[in-house]
Amino acid sequence: MNSMPQFTKNVRAELEARRSLLARRPFPVIDGDAHVTDVSALRGSVLAAYRATPHYYHGRPISAEELVAEMDMAEVDLALVWQNPAATLRGKNKSRNGAALLAANRYILASARKFPERLIPAGWIDPAGLGLSAALRMTDALVNDLGFLVIKMNPAQNRFPIDSAEVFAVVERIVSHGAIPAFHFGGDTSFTPASGLARLASRFAPNRIIAVHMGGGGSSYNEGEALYREARELGLKNPNLFFVQSAKRDCHIESDFIAYQLAGAPYCHNIAVGSDAPYGRLSWNFGGYRAMFASLRNRRHPDVRLAEQPKLFKPVAEANFLGGNLSRLLGDGYAAWLE
Repeated sequence: MNSMPQFTKNVRAELEARRSLLARRPFPVIDGDAHVTDVSALRGSVLAAYRATPHYYHGRPISAEELVAEMDMAEVDLALVWQNPAATLRGKNKSRNGAALLAANRYILASARKFPERLIPAGWIDPAGLGLSAALRMTDALVNDLGFLVIKMNPAQNRFPIDSAEVFAVVERIVSHGAIPAFHFGGDTSFTPASGLARLASRFAPNRIIAVHMGGGGSSYNEGEALYREARELGLKNPNLFFVQSAKRDCHIESDFIAYQLAGAPYCHNIAVGSDAPYGRLSWNFGGYRAMFASLRNRRHPDVRLAEQPKLFKPVAEANFLGGNLSRLLGDGYAAWLE
């Protein structure tokens, strides 16, 4: 099945504007993982928690305005944004779940329209909470009507196996539209093992799949350790996987960048940075990324042979990791749609 979308004139104009943003040189600095929420629409227990903790709790919803303000502080040009599942009401009623998720997705688009030079909108699908038929219909709408190039699923938060039959069906629909599936891929639950991501990568190759967190995503140090290593090796065997680093131990993030840069193309182009805002502070993360790359340029690293050290982390490599790699991935996707 191949059903490349036919966009309205207005949607095509938005897609062209995003493609142009991503084609800029020097490359924009991009946060590849940020969640924003219409805080004025919060209800029930989510609203109660939001009001009870005015300063911070882990994952406290933030608006698009709050995200852009911190992007300014951190000198981040663009952010790939999706909804925050902890802020979207989800229960036993699949119809209500669908309405809540569609509203959250529409806020993402509205935010990108409000900040067209700062935010790249991405969609969200929950096959467990909506049911497969409704999830497939919403996938069609997110692509055809809203123009989302990237559509994400979170097996951990929404509690379904990453390689279930329902997920395979939704991914099939996403790629049939020429869009890019993305997943929360972390060690925080048993729903996202490396073997499950491997099955997806193999089944849908050469279509690109974005795996957010690269094994992190809230896992404890002990739980995450094995998955961090498995994720690193998995990407070096499956060149259609693209990883966004976020919510992960700094020493493993550094090891990933070293391993992928040593591996050369295409692997060194299949990895990028993110903050997981509001589960991570954007300014803290990007300060850390920049300091890490500076240290790799300026010191002898024990994991890198002396002869290889000078060619590893030149400014071009840092620019790719901080935004160039994601710019190419998304820019190519928009270009294919606009042909």
